[in-house]
Amino acid sequence: MHGIVLCVHSDFYDVQSDDGLVWQCKVLGRLKREKRRSTLVATGDHVDIEPVDSDRHMAVITAIHPRRRTLSRLRPGRGHPFEDVILANPDEIMVVFAVAEPEPNLRLLDRFLVAAEASELEIFIVINKIDLGGEDRAREMFGEYEQIGYRLFFTSVKQGLGIEAVRRQLRDHITVVAGPSGVGKSSLINAIEPGLNLRVGEVMAIGKGRHTTRHARLHPLSQGGYIADTPGLRELGLWDVRPEELSDYFPEIRRHAPNCRFALCTHIHEPDCAVQQALAAGLISPRRWDSYLRLFHGEE
Repeated sequence: MHGIVLCVHSDFYDVQSDDGLVWQCKVLGRLKREKRRSTLVATGDHVDIEPVDSDRHMAVITAIHPRRRTLSRLRPGRGHPFEDVILANPDEIMVVFAVAEPEPNLRLLDRFLVAAEASELEIFIVINKIDLGGEDRAREMFGEYEQIGYRLFFTSVKQGLGIEAVRRQLRDHITVVAGPSGVGKSSLINAIEPGLNLRVGEVMAIGKGRHTTRHARLHPLSQGGYIADTPGLRELGLWDVRPEELSDYFPEIRRHAPNCRFALCTHIHEPDCAVQQALAAGLISPRRWDSYLRLFHGEE
């Protein structure tokens, strides 16, 4: 049977088979003996399983399918680094912020987006709690991100606004959820998929809060697809981007960088810089440029 790994528990794995049943699995011995440079089985892996006790839904993993992509961190080791796979085969990242309570910190949003861009996944932004300020105010506050090219969704769990649009976006995808605490991630996901009954604050707390977890967990969605409850982006090792890579993770800067005179242009002091010309022409937001400079120089 084919299945997808929902969660890792030390040497056991919860695997959902194509018929919707969840099996508790161990890995076949010969797979364990193979030399690898990455995690043997990770949440999100597609696997083949063979039942050993159908009544108790126990099985063994007999094969692990190749991964399309991963969210990983590298562990240094002797000879070659080891890829510690947190989540296999994700499709997209949903970054959630609120229009108020807490007041949005756009510089923090920029940092989240840089971390998300480094993952090379599709990204969309959900602006939650629009009942506290209205959609017009939300669009005014976050409109520049839509101009950059990010898809925006405006939601209110209290008023039931925008929930169906996000539900359609999640369908048949493995979606990683990110965002600071207090913006209503769990309430939003419960509104999208009421049967999950996630506790408030359970999903994707930033940094090293008490809800962050070493292993990812996939929550199946009834419409198809999964919500990925993972460690925060900072925990995935995606936060510390080297300065020379930073311009790749600002889409509006990335758009103009190929026209710079120097291939390794930092866009700060070099002559004939196409990014500086775009900034002077009003094609790059001064506020976003300030975020770029602060991140480049390692400032909060």
